[in-house]
Amino acid sequence: MSESTPPSRPAVVPGELFQDPYAVYGRLREEGPVHQITGTDGLPAWLVTRYEDVRQALSDPRLSLDKRHATPGGYRGMALPPALDANLLNMDPPDHTRIRRMVSKVFTHRHVERLRAPVRRTADTLLDAVADQDEFDLIPSYAAPLPIIVISDLIGVPSSQRPDFRAWTDALVAPDPLRPERAREAVGRLLSFFTQLIADKRAHPADDLLSALISVRDQEDRLSENELMSLAFLILVAGYENTVHMIGNAVAALLDHPDQLSALRADADLLDRAVEELARYDGPAPLAIRRFPVEDIVIGDVTVPAGETVLLSLAAAHRDPRRFTNPDRLDLERDATGHLALGHGIHYCLGAPLARMETAIALTALFDRFPCLSLAVAARDLRRRPSMRSRGLVALPVRTAAAV
Repeated sequence: MSESTPPSRPAVVPGELFQDPYAVYGRLREEGPVHQITGTDGLPAWLVTRYEDVRQALSDPRLSLDKRHATPGGYRGMALPPALDANLLNMDPPDHTRIRRMVSKVFTHRHVERLRAPVRRTADTLLDAVADQDEFDLIPSYAAPLPIIVISDLIGVPSSQRPDFRAWTDALVAPDPLRPERAREAVGRLLSFFTQLIADKRAHPADDLLSALISVRDQEDRLSENELMSLAFLILVAGYENTVHMIGNAVAALLDHPDQLSALRADADLLDRAVEELARYDGPAPLAIRRFPVEDIVIGDVTVPAGETVLLSLAAAHRDPRRFTNPDRLDLERDATGHLALGHGIHYCLGAPLARMETAIALTALFDRFPCLSLAVAARDLRRRPSMRSRGLVALPVRTAAAV
């Protein structure tokens, strides 16, 4: 394999990137497999854009998630205190294997299927609340509360604390560049939140995941205190963050493609395939979690030095015509098997079965309830959150009745 110098790019334009990452990353993908870029945070990174390179990199053990392998001064991702930072997104085996094994059985397909009826009841209850409205914002009314309720019930978060948790998570994951102090404040609030939650569960254990993890920590000594809190933080944040955007993006895509929505309504058996295609077409994360080579590594035909930051563009990979025919087209009949929206390799999303099930139920319940649902604004006017980490909508205004 020959090696070459990667094309060098300035910082991508934030507005263009946030609103349409597929155009930006797609242009880079066709120019070359790997690019040296300056991210929107001003820090250097190497961007990988083509499907096969991204897929291989996701499972390459030479690409570490452990920030101790990072070169000083490079992009490391979200800055968190140790009590929240000792999570699976910063770990390699064997610690990653040890901790993932403790919670993996909770997210198996078989266990998740037991949650199907409660999730449908929750979806129906949320839709009851907007049933008499001609127009409403789907994000705060439905797409956001559904996964918050589901994951909070699973882990054991009291209902009174859920709105605050959502606000803090939004401030952390999609920070306001004009108000950076809000992200720092959110970190402090989340740290206090989980400290108190764990103390409450220790004093009053219940039949929930967090109580079980505390038992593992206190009785079996298989987790450090930081690992316990960080694991609870990750499960709750990821269980909300990824799924709210999967649901919101899926609904927006279907309403913008009425022919595909009609096909889905006409054939219920298309639902599982539709969820996969919707995740490929407009998934919740444009980029995978950053990685650091433990040695000089060749990606595509480019050598990336050890310790530098590697960003894997899922947005570019999912629109790569080398892998998907007519990739910019939403096609619910497509076999989207192999998409990377939920990861690949040992870091494959722990909650993938739950995210898929929630998205499928959310779509079914919504379109059963509102068969004439439509966008209340033009698709081009939908605003995206200003985040490189996530692809989500600020709002999704919809109409429930047919246009006159």
